Amino acid sequence: TMPTPTLFTEMDTLQHEGDELEWRESARWVKFEEKVEEGGERWSKPHVSTLSLHSLFELRTCLQTGTVLLDLEGYSLPQIVEEGLIGPELKDKISFVLLRKHRHQTKKPIHRSFADLGKSGSGGSECSIFKTVPVSLSIPTHIVHNRLKNEGIHEHTDQMKNKFMKKIPRDAEASNVLVGEVDFLEKPFVSFVRLSQATTLGGLTEVPVPTRFLFVLLGPPGKAKSYNEIGRAIATLMVDDLFSDVAYKARDREDLIAGIDEFLDEVIVLPPGEWDPKIRIEPPKKIPSADKRRKSVFSLNELGQMNGTAGGGGPVSDEEVMPAPHELGEELAYTGRFCGGLILDIKRKFPWYLSDFYEGFHIQSISAVLFIYLGCITNAITFGGLLGDATDNYQGVMESFLGTALAGTVFCLFGGQPLIILSSTGPILIFEKLLYEFSKNNGIDYMELRLWIGMHSCIQCFFLVATDASYIIKYMTRFTEEGFSSLISFIFISDAIKKMVGAFKYYPINIDFKPDYVTAYKCECLAPDPSKSILALVSIRNDQPTNFTLDWTQLSKKECVKYGGSLVGKSCKYVPDLALMSFILFFGTYTMTVTLKKFKFSRYFPTKLRKLISDFSIFMSIMTFVGLDMLIGLQTPKLIVPTDFKPTRAGRGWFVMPFGKNPWWVYLASSVPALLVTILIFMDQQISAVIVNRKENKLKKGCGYHLDLLWVGVLMAVCSFMGLPWYVAATVISIAHIDSLKMESESSAPGEQPQFLGVREQRLTGILVFVLTGVSIFLAPILQFIPMPVLYGVFLYMGVASLSGIQFWDRIKLIMMPAKHQPDFSYLRHVPLRRIHLFTLLQIVCLAVLWILKSTFLAIIFPVMILGLMVVRKMLDMVFSQHDLAWVDDILPGKEKKKKVDEKKNTKKDKKKGKGGEDREDVSVLVVRLLKERHRLLGLK
Repeated sequence: TMPTPTLFTEMDTLQHEGDELEWRESARWVKFEEKVEEGGERWSKPHVSTLSLHSLFELRTCLQTGTVLLDLEGYSLPQIVEEGLIGPELKDKISFVLLRKHRHQTKKPIHRSFADLGKSGSGGSECSIFKTVPVSLSIPTHIVHNRLKNEGIHEHTDQMKNKFMKKIPRDAEASNVLVGEVDFLEKPFVSFVRLSQATTLGGLTEVPVPTRFLFVLLGPPGKAKSYNEIGRAIATLMVDDLFSDVAYKARDREDLIAGIDEFLDEVIVLPPGEWDPKIRIEPPKKIPSADKRRKSVFSLNELGQMNGTAGGGGPVSDEEVMPAPHELGEELAYTGRFCGGLILDIKRKFPWYLSDFYEGFHIQSISAVLFIYLGCITNAITFGGLLGDATDNYQGVMESFLGTALAGTVFCLFGGQPLIILSSTGPILIFEKLLYEFSKNNGIDYMELRLWIGMHSCIQCFFLVATDASYIIKYMTRFTEEGFSSLISFIFISDAIKKMVGAFKYYPINIDFKPDYVTAYKCECLAPDPSKSILALVSIRNDQPTNFTLDWTQLSKKECVKYGGSLVGKSCKYVPDLALMSFILFFGTYTMTVTLKKFKFSRYFPTKLRKLISDFSIFMSIMTFVGLDMLIGLQTPKLIVPTDFKPTRAGRGWFVMPFGKNPWWVYLASSVPALLVTILIFMDQQISAVIVNRKENKLKKGCGYHLDLLWVGVLMAVCSFMGLPWYVAATVISIAHIDSLKMESESSAPGEQPQFLGVREQRLTGILVFVLTGVSIFLAPILQFIPMPVLYGVFLYMGVASLSGIQFWDRIKLIMMPAKHQPDFSYLRHVPLRRIHLFTLLQIVCLAVLWILKSTFLAIIFPVMILGLMVVRKMLDMVFSQHDLAWVDDILPGKEKKKKVDEKKNTKKDKKKGKGGEDREDVSVLVVRLLKERHRLLGLK
């Protein structure tokens, strides 16, 4: 069945304007309450509704004694009175009151009353049908509805202009609460109405939302405050998830009363002397799900016992609930067939292929492309420079740019998870360095050997794909996953800081400079002693053989040193404060990015503008500090992009020949180092894919571990033939890519944080990033204005941002935090703090070992170290209980035992389903019945 619609609830109170009566809007609810402040000119800040317990009991009595009309067919308010159990002498008066005009939040009435709909349009006569109330009651329903439809166009137009509509979901319905005092009643008139179909009743609500529920409370004078509190109570109940389910599915009065009783059981009472009721409670950052409350209702009624009854028959407490089991989805199931997983990946991804392109056309994609592009070119330049040093320029910055563009574009076009960004990694760099040194020392051609290693590695990747080898990733729990991602994040952070510290060494700050003695600062170039500088003078004469004269005082600093002169003076070692300027650019870019990223939670500016600023935070930060650098004009280190499309090393072409330079046995022996490369590629690629495909990211299009590995293998062979670097999934940049594409709900209730809906899954951003990377050599005139410290700031942000949401990082912070200040993490409720600290300490030790090994030549065995983490995790089963591991990590998947447990659970579910005869689809009906049964057990009829 369809889920219960969101309810917009409006409360109107009856006001006297001179001799006239009118309904004036006093409060509204979507999830939280907003009151019309004194004067009616502004809404209050959304807050949690605080109700008096007495008003809830009075509401219960009202529903027991008043009129309850369920599934009423009709389109007008008069029918409520027609159906109500009330004497004929009061019908006219109550009808007159109910059909008065409604004034909403603004001072000026923007909606005509129902009475105005009866005015004649001819001759300007003002015969109101409500001056003779019996006439209004005699108008057939369809005529009233037609008048509402035809003559209420103006009201509907005004309603549609209301900006509040964007806060309400499209399928929402309204519940209207009308309360007031009248002098002709001796006892309250109460009516609760549920219409069979939601109907738009003209200007009854401030927004054009069809009304489904009506609650009317009219009573004798003197109890206005009590009536208002009862109205607020029913309005709050109507926006409660569980009670709204009951209200939609209730079959009689008893079902509604049972719903109130369940609500009362969960109400928490605050002592009046210990808190100030004038203080409005802020909405929570995260609203708890109603599913737990539903489970509580089920367990309570299945056991047939009340809360607190001996024997533990109450609802399942939070302490008894275990966390969700460690599941990575069907994508990693072992099929046992040749290429079974690959075929399933293709079948899974093919239906989404077209949508992967057109869903990328969104303004958010532009910010993602700019952000990831700058990260990719910075990484390509850095890695290309290091690779050039390691391989004597056989591979350099140009090869890095071309390889990144080629591999990334192909992967994003055909890969199983296009959100993954391919890049080169540190272990690959170390492997290349060792391979080049081995080739050089043994007289083997490096490029040809590398080609054959790439070919063997490609074939080995095909073998892993064909045998569904990716399924072993199921045994990788949070312990291993967080250790790997934390290490990569710390590498990004440390590299950014190292590069920044390097600037202080290259451009030292002038600590000894004294402004008052500026007259003493000078630097002169002195001519060398002729007897000690014969070679220098000869070289000079060789350069300028005729009419040679040299004015030493006019030489620059570099020329003076070049020609053998000496620099004398206090200011000879002076350098401008480039280090300080670089630090301002570096830290400023990082700080501004973090600040603007959080701007969507700010109190300033409209929601759309805040979100736009948040999405483009990185681009705005980069442009700001590039502008600052240009304004000041210091010669800070800039981004250097190659401008000529040719290999870095002269004499090598764009393709490597497979034969002719090495002995034949090298072609076979290269399979051994290829095995190490394959393990490296496999572990890097699949762990990064697991992190990207986390269930927290709410990806809906599935993933393709086998398809990803297939294309990485193909690209290994292609890059080897072209002499380009090898590429694999980059964890930190991929996480940053996902973070820049996160979607949030556009219509969130006032006071409610926008709900995370998932990630904008598409291929367009990745393709554009790598295409731009490829054409960057033509963008060199523009890119040369970007200071490197600004890009180091972006690197720092990427590293820090990728740590957010990692439980390991949260637990590290707990070590330095007193218990009373610790956040309310779920695992802190279930696992002793000392056990949590022990688990964290073991993870820190593992991370330290990985860091030390990564910093040496042993980094080449990095994939083996990751496998070592999985072994350590298996050994933790002997140190920690399964209960503790379930909360701070994940339980390792079992085999036969787990299957049997699952089968037993499924059997029990089937028995329950058959015994109750209930279709699990209609849970709300079952909730209503259980509440009613509980109501009977409690003896509160």
